[in-house]
Amino acid sequence: MVSVHSDMISVGIVEDDTNVREALQEYFNSLATFQCQVAVESAEKFLAVASQPSGPDVILMDIGLPGMSGIDATRLFRSVYPDSEIIMLTIYHDPEKIFDSLCAGASGYLLKTAPFSEIRGAVELVYNGGAPMSAQIARKVIGYFRPAQVKESESPLTAKEREVIFGLVDGLSYKMIADRMMISIETVRSHIKSIYNKLHVHSKAEVIGKSFKGEI
Repeated sequence: MVSVHSDMISVGIVEDDTNVREALQEYFNSLATFQCQVAVESAEKFLAVASQPSGPDVILMDIGLPGMSGIDATRLFRSVYPDSEIIMLTIYHDPEKIFDSLCAGASGYLLKTAPFSEIRGAVELVYNGGAPMSAQIARKVIGYFRPAQVKESESPLTAKEREVIFGLVDGLSYKMIADRMMISIETVRSHIKSIYNKLHVHSKAEVIGKSFKGEI
């Protein structure tokens, strides 16, 4: 029988606001399927106290930090903690920071105004392969995609694959994309694998980069 502990999602927090940091840590530790052992005020402190390379399953990362910025930390953490997913949790919603964060390797982007239940859902979503974003952020990212689209006839992607991409940008889970497209979750996963193979990418950030260049 698998122990409950093995099914827990481990969360790390890098947040310089003491009240926010402690409240988030207390919240996740109060949940039966989560544990948060590392909650610190800077990226440097996180590197000093968190185990490497087996870091937390999901790291919540602020952008405006003392010392190294959250964006620079995300870029570094992708190599130090290769198996950890990173969600930006910030007050910033300008396009430059969103794009820079995703290009640095973030798997999601949430605003600090999000309720704890939404943050919890985002952690679960990214842990299961999704790409969570606050609705306001998703709309901004969609704005990046649509003006840069090339003609469909010139795109290596099928109409269904493009629809899956917009679902991910909308912040939908695989199940929600499947429901919207009226296909199975496994078909969604198959489309995503095909998208990555056709575009020769390994992350959502690279897909966004290609959209900037008009390659999608």
